[in-house]
Amino acid sequence: MFQNNPLLAQLKEQIRENIPKKEGTVKGTEKGFGFLEVDDKTSFFIPPPYMKKVMHGDRVVALIRTEKEREVAEPDELVEAGTERFIGRVKMFRDRLNVVPDHPQLKDSIKARAAKALKDESFGEGDWVVAKLTRHPLKGDNSFFCEITRLIAKADDHLAPWWVTLSRNDLPQKEPESTESFDMAEDGLHREDLTSLPFVTIDSPSTKDMDDALHAVQNADGSFTLTVAIADPTSYISVDSAMDKEARKRGFTIYLPGFNIPMLPRELSDDLCSLTEGDKRPALCAEIKIAADGTISEDTRFFAAWITSHARLNYNDVSDWIETGSCENWTPDDVTSEQVKLLHGVAKARIQWRETHAVMFPDRPDYSFKLDENNDVAAIVVEPRRIANRIVEESMITANICAGRALRNHFGFGVYNTHAGFQPEKLADAVTLVNENGFDTDAENLQTLEGFSALRRWLNDQETSYLDNRLRKSQAFSEIQTEPAAHFAMGLDVYATWTSPIRKYGDMINHRLLKGMIMAKEPVQTPDAEIGPELIIHRKNHRIAERDIADWLYSRYLQADKKAKTVFNGEIFDITRAGMRVRVLENGAMAFVPAPLIVDNKERIVANGENGTISIDGNVEFRLGDKIQLTLHDVVEATRSIVGKPTREFAVVAEKVEAEEKPEPSQAMTLNRHV
Repeated sequence: MFQNNPLLAQLKEQIRENIPKKEGTVKGTEKGFGFLEVDDKTSFFIPPPYMKKVMHGDRVVALIRTEKEREVAEPDELVEAGTERFIGRVKMFRDRLNVVPDHPQLKDSIKARAAKALKDESFGEGDWVVAKLTRHPLKGDNSFFCEITRLIAKADDHLAPWWVTLSRNDLPQKEPESTESFDMAEDGLHREDLTSLPFVTIDSPSTKDMDDALHAVQNADGSFTLTVAIADPTSYISVDSAMDKEARKRGFTIYLPGFNIPMLPRELSDDLCSLTEGDKRPALCAEIKIAADGTISEDTRFFAAWITSHARLNYNDVSDWIETGSCENWTPDDVTSEQVKLLHGVAKARIQWRETHAVMFPDRPDYSFKLDENNDVAAIVVEPRRIANRIVEESMITANICAGRALRNHFGFGVYNTHAGFQPEKLADAVTLVNENGFDTDAENLQTLEGFSALRRWLNDQETSYLDNRLRKSQAFSEIQTEPAAHFAMGLDVYATWTSPIRKYGDMINHRLLKGMIMAKEPVQTPDAEIGPELIIHRKNHRIAERDIADWLYSRYLQADKKAKTVFNGEIFDITRAGMRVRVLENGAMAFVPAPLIVDNKERIVANGENGTISIDGNVEFRLGDKIQLTLHDVVEATRSIVGKPTREFAVVAEKVEAEEKPEPSQAMTLNRHV
């Protein structure tokens, strides 16, 4: 008698309207339950049955009920789906397609069908696919349902990590197709003949897209004249051509373990534009005067030229020769050895200047994967930053400073890399923190390039990186913009890159601006307002892709070390309420150490992300920047997660505190709030 009773339905709706509602974002867990995150401090538990109606990341309005004396959230209305397009693996149930999303918080399979242009039978168990969510329970559907729109890789494809990661970030999987013949444009640009100058390139042995060559002389007063020659792809690619539009769409060359995906066709990047030894190449050059103390003269000359690299050198050979006076694999001729000595002198002068007046980054090694024929990791090689790396780095930084100044003075615009120092809302806390630790400053001073640079130099001189790590969370992100501005993180008044036009579209724009300046004409291209945000998004996606593939390869490689209980050295670089993240120094892997693996009694441990400390029984045991030893507790390739455990054990300390020694209630409350 109550079925389809309108009065009963009306009563239910009235009761429902009186239930409190909250809007928030669903955060799923691996155990099936979740939380409705309303803001930074407020969250509500979502029981497993209610989680069946939502996905991790959904923005919903939820009913806040009291069940078993606990407030819980029942998702009621979908505001915005957290997942629409996703990557997953095919799971067959009774010969029917399902897709399991490749996400640590999305465990349940979703019923699926192939898109119209595809066939269900073309997909098999374990295949990697792109899918689109088409049904959602909060939209009135009975269950989730998705449509498979593309096959990424078959289940047995050894390159699946690469194809999956590129697809997830919507990145190209191969170089651009060369649809046109590349002939140098008749642009009226006069090129000086510098083919007789002994330019040298210094790169990794595997590098094919060599975009910079160097030459130096020392003057009678001890100063240097450094000539930086940069490959010139804009002499082959006209503005708004199909190739130019494709380069802008890509933004950068993508560098991944095992291979790269060029921004330009390999015909250009690896051949016509690459400054290969013995080949005459067009170049854009800067002739820079550098004083003996490393100061850059204001009269830098930019010009176009023909150059020939007289020697292709690699980092390790040059570093060995400089550091020991000889190299087992390489003996330079007199001209080349003289160039290496002079370039070393330039680098030392510039390093000294930057250490005194700007900001130097601490040297951290690079880590490279050595892959076998099946694209499995055979070894991970630690590559320290050596003197030859610094020679090239200092030369490029110097050239980019000069370009930034020239474009600022001539046009007032360009493609600039900028950094604003501290985030405004976190500046006051940063001032308090550094003042408490012995650096006397104020907010006004830290908002200047000189004041920020002085703080960074002071931090570099500290015995530990604890303060440095804490302050980095308060710093702004680096930006790419068209207006000239300072780069606080580098301690430079202006910085515009033009030294990698084969690999960066922004550098191609700056080349065209510099050519306009050289010819005293309006440039053929000026940067529009959208270019900065576009390049920032490209850069972010490329870094995510590189990190994700590295995590995948690390999880595969470290399975054996998990079983062997290998002891690793690590450095703590992040602390949250849940535990700490550690960089493994032997191979560069990132491991998460959850609080329960430090101490299994949660009452004994406090992980304070704001202070960057972990306390046990009231004593600070770990801080940001600390070096620790750890073993691998778990390595899960499916989620690309590496879980570590400290080798140090923390025994329960039983202490009897006399009644008269106990703190007053108010003191105890203050102590608890502080911890």
